Parts: sequence; structure tokens; C-alpha cells
Amino acid sequence: MFVREPAVAGTFYSSSPTALRDFFAKQIPEVKQKVRAKAIVVPHAGYMFSGDTAAKVFGRVQITDTVILLGPNHSGEGVPFSVDKGSAWRTPLGEVKVDGVLASQIIESCPHFSADNISHRKEHSLEVEVPFLQYLKPDVKIVPITIGTDLLRAARAVADGLAKVLKGKDILIVASTDLNHYEPQDISEQKDKAAIDAVLALDAELLHERVRDDHISMCGYIPTYVMLRAVRQLGATTANLVDYHTSGEVSGDFTQVVGYAGIVIA
Repeated sequence: MFVREPAVAGTFYSSSPTALRDFFAKQIPEVKQKVRAKAIVVPHAGYMFSGDTAAKVFGRVQITDTVILLGPNHSGEGVPFSVDKGSAWRTPLGEVKVDGVLASQIIESCPHFSADNISHRKEHSLEVEVPFLQYLKPDVKIVPITIGTDLLRAARAVADGLAKVLKGKDILIVASTDLNHYEPQDISEQKDKAAIDAVLALDAELLHERVRDDHISMCGYIPTYVMLRAVRQLGATTANLVDYHTSGEVSGDFTQVVGYAGIVIA
């Protein structure tokens, strides 16, 4: 079976297992009472830019036996709604098994889903989340799904299919997205707030409207839309913003920033 090799280890995050574990030990908070979340929103930039935000979110929630990863397809390769049914993903921390049974159920839930490995080969949006999961729950299984289209009718259909499959199951959904890209800090903060407020309202349609009307370059807004529509059907009632910052606060360049938010949905 297909084992997906790391594409961005050594660039987006360290290729050293020791360095990775040291980073997680420092950045992931010790939380006694973790949230039984239905979903989280985390960024996917290099760890030096957004890893602290992701760490704050992952550390606050219970990692379920299987985790669904939803993220954008930046390369455009492969199919629009790509479910990886390979046997495992490899990172510097070892291999994480793909839950093939759940992956098959998801593919069967909606004709828009397709089994595909090509979409995942170079894509970083899901890969950067996997080491967090491995560190916190070494035996975790994953179902990686990339989305490479903004067709809303199809997104609604896959969200509804996903909700039907997950009903009654204890499975965390991770929506991987950065926020507005490459505009000045003040403009990005305004646009990011509009998108974040829609997510906090658990309103998928409002998120779509704001991304469209306010021209928000949120790369994973359709994966986030799919997550929101699905978790509302699964009984989600609350969303809390854990962290927000921009790349400017790391680089010192506030002329063209990227926004990063971490949100827990329960």
C-alpha cells in the first residue's frame, strides 16, 4: 500500500525528531481538563510563523482515535475532493496509519469524493498538522482530505455526506487554513476578524459570504466551510478563539502579512 512521504520536513518544520519533540514540549500547553471538541481550526504555515498557534489549540483538545484532516490543495494537482486511502503517512516522528475503513465510508457518502494520492503528494496544509497529532497521541489514525475547488454546491454535498458518516462517532475534524494573505497589517486584521467572527458564529454560509464580498484570501475557507456545515449537523454549539496573530509579529514586516487563527469548536 501507498505510504505518503513527507514533502515539507526540513522547510516548514524540522526534519529532526529530537528538535520536533523539543518544540512540542515547549509550545504545547499542559492542560488538565481537555475539551472534547468536535473540530478545530489551525493554521498551516511554517512552525516558526504559526506553530505556536497550532500548538495552543492541539494542546487544549482530546485527540480522538481517528482524526479527519481537511485542508486546501495549493498545487491544483489531483481531484477536487481527494481522500487519501493509502496505508500511512510518514513524518520524522514515524508513520501514522490511515483509517482505511472510515476513508472508504467517506468516499461512499458522496459522489464528489474520490480516492486519490496525487493531491496529497506535495501538499503541506495537512502534513504540518500530523506531527502534532503524533506527539500527543502516537497511535492516532488519520483520514486526509484535500479540497481543490470553491464550488459551493459540491462543498455542501460533501459536508452533508461527511456529517452522515460521522454521526454517532467520536472523531475530531481538523480544518487547516491560514487567513488573509499579503496585505498590510491593518487591512488583514479587519478581514481576518470578519472571517473569524463567522467561524465563531458556526455559520458556514456567512463565512462564504464574507470571503466573497470582502475579498478575503483565506486559502482553506472551503475546508473550513465543509467542517462548519458538518459539525452543525453533529450538534456543535460553541466556538472559542484560542489565538490570533499575523506573520508580521514574527517577521517584523507589517506591509504584507498572513493571518493565523486557532479555534476550538465543541
